[in-house]
Amino acid sequence: MNNAHYIILFDGVCNFCNFWVNFLLDRDKKDKFRFTALQSETGEKLLKKFNLSTEDFDTFVLIVGDKYYVRSTAALLVAKNLTGLWKMLYVFIIIPKQIRDFLYNLVAKNRYKLFGKKETCRIPTTIERSKFL
Repeated sequence: MNNAHYIILFDGVCNFCNFWVNFLLDRDKKDKFRFTALQSETGEKLLKKFNLSTEDFDTFVLIVGDKYYVRSTAALLVAKNLTGLWKMLYVFIIIPKQIRDFLYNLVAKNRYKLFGKKETCRIPTTIERSKFL
């Protein structure tokens, strides 16, 4: 992967998803990541660019240059680009994608029940604005 910013499209109303955005904001020491909600105008444009659903938000999307990744592969690539021990999570890429995605989908399908959701998308703070598209 190149040195350009990696774009993460996330479910802006999902409490679980927002927890992970905050987690990444706190650990993005290399300033690699930029964020936008799947439901946003920018998110919709990016989804259309890659011919992805603009209505199904059960995954997040990682865009790196002209490629995109979803589900467990996206999560592991994000971990790989963090500093510290988080990088070690990438070792799980050796698990077959079908198994990884099955587990990912279990959480994704039940995230609102387990963690709740907001009425509106997350609004970045003044300090965070440069990280959001």
